[in-house]
Amino acid sequence: EVQLVESGGGLVQPGGSLRLSCTASGFIFGMYDMSWVRRAPGKGPEWVSSINSGGYTTYYGDSVQSRLTITRDNAKATLYLQMNSLKPEETANRYCVDDAADTDTLNGARGQGTQVNDSS
Repeated sequence: EVQLVESGGGLVQPGGSLRLSCTASGFIFGMYDMSWVRRAPGKGPEWVSSINSGGYTTYYGDSVQSRLTITRDNAKATLYLQMNSLKPEETANRYCVDDAADTDTLNGARGQGTQVNDSS
């Protein structure tokens, strides 16, 4: 069974940092491009960042450029997202998805997400 389990969310102060993790199982992680998608309360999903299967090409949304770093460790089947200088309006559930999922709708997403909340 394919599984993606996100972790690392929590309360964070404005300007703070968090590192999210996503552990994969049930498929050959290193063969797939991966992405992070966020969904704020009352809003639709928003693509945040992607990384290719080898981990050497990354992409970021304009609103998060320079504040986020996506990485992966294929030996550990784990995807990461380092988030810095977080803003209060970025409270959202964050999902890691493989390239079979629709990043606009989260259809096909396999995880439950990890919640990041502004503590102010």
